[in-house]
Amino acid sequence: MSTIVFDTSDVDRWVGVPLGGRTLRDPIHVNDVRRWSQGMQNPNPLYFDEDCARDSRFGKLVAPQSFAVCTDDSHGAAPSIQGSIPGSHMLFGGDEWWFFGLRIEPGDRITRDRMLFDYKVRETRFAGPTMFARGDTTYINHRGQVVAKQRSTSIRYLADEAQKRRAAAANAAAAAEAPEWSDDELAAIEARKLAYYRTFLDLGHLRRVDVTVGERLPQRVIGPHSIASFTSEWRAFLQNLWGAFRIDPGPTSLRQAGWLTEMDRDVEKAKIDPTQTDGLYHGPSRGHVNDRFAQRIGMPRAYGYGASMGSWILDYLGNWVGEWGDVVHAKLAYKAPALSGDVTLIDATVTALGTDPPTGQPLATLEVVMKNQRDEVMAEGVAEVRLPTVALPAS
Repeated sequence: MSTIVFDTSDVDRWVGVPLGGRTLRDPIHVNDVRRWSQGMQNPNPLYFDEDCARDSRFGKLVAPQSFAVCTDDSHGAAPSIQGSIPGSHMLFGGDEWWFFGLRIEPGDRITRDRMLFDYKVRETRFAGPTMFARGDTTYINHRGQVVAKQRSTSIRYLADEAQKRRAAAANAAAAAEAPEWSDDELAAIEARKLAYYRTFLDLGHLRRVDVTVGERLPQRVIGPHSIASFTSEWRAFLQNLWGAFRIDPGPTSLRQAGWLTEMDRDVEKAKIDPTQTDGLYHGPSRGHVNDRFAQRIGMPRAYGYGASMGSWILDYLGNWVGEWGDVVHAKLAYKAPALSGDVTLIDATVTALGTDPPTGQPLATLEVVMKNQRDEVMAEGVAEVRLPTVALPAS
């Protein structure tokens, strides 16, 4: 039994409470969608090329389904980071998504409902007593339609304990070293990326048909990750634009979660210098691009974002099914982060075929796994993807 004090009493009073936060001031702009596709390394022209989008099912440029999380002020995680636990930090533990057949598009205004759903505490090797909290964010457009619902899991732990355990680990020094890739290895990685991109470019505006149980999706390759790529991801999230969000009425304790001093944000200083609450320069996210602060919270070196991992998978599924299909549901658990220097590999297999009750369309169930080049599982889960009903002749 752990003797470490891990007090969750302040968390209890937030369970089931409708939360405030921040909301986008402006409608979604076409360049918001383009920046998102670029930041998530998703070169599907449907989401950045208006000529391609005009010839699509939609007749115009729309956002990928992963874009919903871009319209939130905290990657959808704020409802799961309620209540103060002094000296704590958080990592993303997973996301469950439900989608309702609508796409976000330029001109839309998106608001959210938020609530802490539940939590549990268990012992982990990483940090001792650790809280796994789930919070719900519902994304609603200006027409009052629910676009998506996200149930995000945050992993909250005592940073000092995680740092101590990392330092004591026999392999800590080795784990802190980023891999070195030869020119030939980098060229091979780029070739694998291009091969993946061609799979959805070749599908184009056609419908995905003749799906079979046991079918393996083409592998998606991302990386090697770097501080530059992590920064590009961070800047794709609208929450990081100065002045882009306004305060919503309603209670929230996100800023009083018990963050370490090194990871906190100075709201008063930010009135003079907005970088003080930027998150990348100051705040809980600075460890993503700074080895020193990554190690302060128990990570070996700079690391990627849980919200990006989920988005990579949603984009992967969306690119495979094509514009005539949709991701209906995905339940994803994040096991390990994308570390700088590493490569990410995403695979999926069709495990079942059925029917989507609301539409009568075919429904494919897929098992998804994300690994790095060391074959370590970074994320895994199950998704349901709605398939098109009838193939149309190519024009």
